[in-house]
Amino acid sequence: ATLLLSRCLLKMVKENIVVPEEILSFCCNGLQGSTSPPCAREPGEREEVPGAMASPSPTRNPTEVQMSQLVLPCHTNHRGELSTGQLLKWIDTAACLSAERHAGCPCVTASMDDIYFEHTISVGQVVNIKAKVNRAFNSSMEVGIQVSYEDLCSGKHCSICKAYATFVAQGPSGCKVKLKPLTPQTEEEKIEHSIAAERRRMRLVNKDTLKDLLTHSPHETAELETRDGSVAVPAEKTRVESVELVLPPHANHQGNTFGGQIMAWMENVATIAASRLCHAHPTLRAIEMFHFRGPSQVGDRLVLKAIVNNAFKNSMEVGVCAEAYGQEMSISRRHINSAFMTFVVLDHEGRPCTLPMVAPEPGDGERRYREASARKKIRLDRKYVVSCKQTEVPLSVPWDQSNKVYLSYNNVSALKMLVAKANWTLAREKEKVRMYTLEEDKFLSFRIEMTVRITAGQAFSLLSDLRRRHEWDSHYASAELVQQVDDDDMIYHVVSQKLSRENKPQDFVILASRRKPCSKGDPYVVAFRSVTLPTHPASASFTRGETICSGFCIWPESEETSKVAYYNQATPGYLNYVTTNVAGLSSNFCATFEACEKFLLKNKEDLIMQLQDL
Repeated sequence: ATLLLSRCLLKMVKENIVVPEEILSFCCNGLQGSTSPPCAREPGEREEVPGAMASPSPTRNPTEVQMSQLVLPCHTNHRGELSTGQLLKWIDTAACLSAERHAGCPCVTASMDDIYFEHTISVGQVVNIKAKVNRAFNSSMEVGIQVSYEDLCSGKHCSICKAYATFVAQGPSGCKVKLKPLTPQTEEEKIEHSIAAERRRMRLVNKDTLKDLLTHSPHETAELETRDGSVAVPAEKTRVESVELVLPPHANHQGNTFGGQIMAWMENVATIAASRLCHAHPTLRAIEMFHFRGPSQVGDRLVLKAIVNNAFKNSMEVGVCAEAYGQEMSISRRHINSAFMTFVVLDHEGRPCTLPMVAPEPGDGERRYREASARKKIRLDRKYVVSCKQTEVPLSVPWDQSNKVYLSYNNVSALKMLVAKANWTLAREKEKVRMYTLEEDKFLSFRIEMTVRITAGQAFSLLSDLRRRHEWDSHYASAELVQQVDDDDMIYHVVSQKLSRENKPQDFVILASRRKPCSKGDPYVVAFRSVTLPTHPASASFTRGETICSGFCIWPESEETSKVAYYNQATPGYLNYVTTNVAGLSSNFCATFEACEKFLLKNKEDLIMQLQDL
């Protein structure tokens, strides 16, 4: 019957006879192996689609994009491992699709943050990429990307890298588009949304961090002998210059050169430069921020340049840039992109080999040599302070000029992560003061909050100055400002009234980091954490105490009132005091916060007068 229906339908089509819709529907159902009429559905009921075609979960982030790619031989290098350039293409594609889902219009890559590659990926394995928008600002947005690989034979899954990309939405004429805000739903999304503002701040001060470090570092000349006693390799011998013609397959759906393709070309010339130094096949371990300074189009010529800036014992930094011009004889070139890539050479057991040293060229070469050393220190600081989980970072991290940005970032982001936790439990409530607790594997955290008749900005100004905390907190004896890092970060030496087991007063060296709201809905933040300073070592007169993570978040509730919340991730020495208050055996917390309210109300008028006099 099915064959007869098919022949009749084919004859009617050849003779241009209009096929009634009912017959066509019946024939299609019959050809699919069903002779039953379609089941009737209630109004508004959705048809269930089986298998992989099913709709995503309603709780899934609407900007989330998932990509899975099987690694084929055409994607790999000579070792049968996935080319990093190909991986960068896939990462950029997934991130762009996620950004455009939120923006509803074309988006272009503005930058890609530092990427650390944990493992290589072999042919036959599957690359899984998940990208979603963490936060939208005015016309730019941050997209978070997670990359892992899957071994289809063993079922093993392993993380490859985590990246953050910034995209800019563009209108029809290339003008910037104002983006709608993004509302996070899950705890993880709330944390990423909150910390995205800190990452944005860190990107903006990246150049200043490098400049400060170079200013405070001594000028060192390069050694002219390598570690094995032979003459250092001149950096000029590693120089690579290559040109690419941008063709239609290299362009994105807007006609501009695909950002992932540019990154892949840059990785290619950087690998060649690294190979010329070590005379081996290097492995890319890290990329320090791709920054796109302008677009290029089909027909442009892209000149890609790379050179080894510096070689350390087991790694080397390669600087690479991309320039574009329109005609063959054009003299002026547009700077499109630049990045710094870190390579290692691995032996047959996967251990890093010792590398020859580099003799920099005079002038710019020596500048690049010094900058590479500074960037390595910054990378180590950043990886030590920022990339580690909060529980893996020592309480008191040494503070200096090179890591001040990352300590500030860690300070604020740790507090924001604590604020975004979902499992806070109301432990006590006394009049206007509410106390919450959060129990985790290694920490007991508490939160105390109340509503105060003061503007959020006024409360922020009064509570961010630790020198005045003794006026309302009986645990503080004094607080001395020992270093004004910048407008937002200060370091204090705090002396406590509480005596330690050694019957001595405790003292702390505390970094206080202040943040005003990045956008509507954000709180004012004052974060505290312990640091160490060479100028203020531990003294025999005190017992040095430490704080992991604490601080204030202040939300405006109306024009005249705000919610003030204090958070603290309790250290072991503080636990007895916390649990005593939680159990109701003491009301010190409530009394302290009530004193805080009186302090705010008493001083807000004076603060208004001071602001009027400015």
